[in-house]
Amino acid sequence: MNASTRTLCLLALVAAAVALGGCARSMADLESYITEVKARPGGRIEPLPEIRTYPSFRYDPGDARSPFMPDVPAVGAVAGGVRPDAERRREFLESFPLDTLNMVGTVRQGGRLYGLVQTTDKLVHRVVVGNYLGQNDGRIVSITNSEIQLLEIIPDGLGGYTERAASIGLGDT
Repeated sequence: MNASTRTLCLLALVAAAVALGGCARSMADLESYITEVKARPGGRIEPLPEIRTYPSFRYDPGDARSPFMPDVPAVGAVAGGVRPDAERRREFLESFPLDTLNMVGTVRQGGRLYGLVQTTDKLVHRVVVGNYLGQNDGRIVSITNSEIQLLEIIPDGLGGYTERAASIGLGDT
């Protein structure tokens, strides 16, 4: 063995001796603490709280409505209520959420006012009154130089549908 190898072996032995030396420490301090804790007087344990009984209730339906059904009939459930047209062919701009569409201007062509709508892919599309936008069957009801107003058909939470006014303003981003 050469000198450098001997030095490394010696250093390894010294490191191992130091590491194992910490394991051989006396545990007298731990044992004295445990003795002190055991010598303390025991405390009083609080009694468990008294269990109160609550009056029971028996549901007798009689002529009452089911508690799991809404009070009023759903707006859409009534004959003639508003509903999305399932037979209508979807337009391209209905594949985008309304809040991702931006109105970027208008153009008048042949006496007709067109709204210019930009999609998230930065393409600009022309729309007119009667076109549909957004994912909630939003039909355009008016176009002005500053906004496009539409009427959406959304679920009312009771199994039917309701109409909601929405708009896209010029420069809304």
